[in-house]
Amino acid sequence: MKRIVIALGGNALLRKGQRGTYEEQLENARRTAKFLADIIQEGYEVVITHGNGPQVGAKMLQYEYAKKHVPPFPLDVANAETQALIGYMIQQCLRNELMRRGIDRDVATIVTQVVVDPDDPAFQNPTKYIGPYYTEEEAKRLMKEKGWIMKPDPRGGWRRVVPSPDPKDVVEKNTVVKLVNQGVIVITVGGGGIPVIKTPDGYKGVEAVIDKDLASALIAKIVKADTMLILTDVEKVMLNYGKENQIPIDKMTVSEAEKYYREGHFPPGSMGPKVLAIIRFIRNGGELGIIAHLEKAADALKGKSGTFVIPDPQ
Repeated sequence: MKRIVIALGGNALLRKGQRGTYEEQLENARRTAKFLADIIQEGYEVVITHGNGPQVGAKMLQYEYAKKHVPPFPLDVANAETQALIGYMIQQCLRNELMRRGIDRDVATIVTQVVVDPDDPAFQNPTKYIGPYYTEEEAKRLMKEKGWIMKPDPRGGWRRVVPSPDPKDVVEKNTVVKLVNQGVIVITVGGGGIPVIKTPDGYKGVEAVIDKDLASALIAKIVKADTMLILTDVEKVMLNYGKENQIPIDKMTVSEAEKYYREGHFPPGSMGPKVLAIIRFIRNGGELGIIAHLEKAADALKGKSGTFVIPDPQ
């Protein structure tokens, strides 16, 4: 049986233009559950990861607005809260969808801590987008009022950016592996995991957000997945993205992907981490990496959609 890590993009729970209400996100989770169930029904062992940028940004705003009445919590706690929130929605909707199809499978969310290096240079150069989109005027006001670092998002609008250190290890990895080996559909490293550093006194949370695709590549290595499928809101990876001469890529070797990555074809704020995650996955022994549109997940696994990254020929 093939084991696959499926990394869900932001459009799995929140579509552009939506306010982010619970009802909107739950309906999107129901819709996403159908795509996931299609893959499970094909016989794959599935591990699910997901982003949480809009949700953790909204949580930080809630802390800010309510701080006169309720003490605010740090960013790592917001990450833990949104891991549980999103995991709850996905696991409930997926379990319900599987039951409707006559499939009896356990689905469980692991609130996951991911170890980072305290000396990671990312702490000196925040790049990870979180939270809602703002106009340039709103962003400049927030920078002045709250001291946030705001940058234009290539996908449109301005957003807050925070440090994004590289994931090194998963604290709960043994639990994840045990559950997967027992046939449980596991939701893990949500939002990239809760960033922690190892100290003489144990693990300690830090103010940062780990890229969920890079964390997904790490968990794919840990569970020894055959395939890694990154689902997003575009159908294929592009060369010369956004230019008149942009070219969709159907398939590339890992060496070709590395070459294009070095040449700057994949922006760091959007496709860059996804391609880098697939490169790491293949270099760590993975058989197939795919980047595809959420709604064409099953087609991508059949070779009908998406961009495929494969090992170099022997």
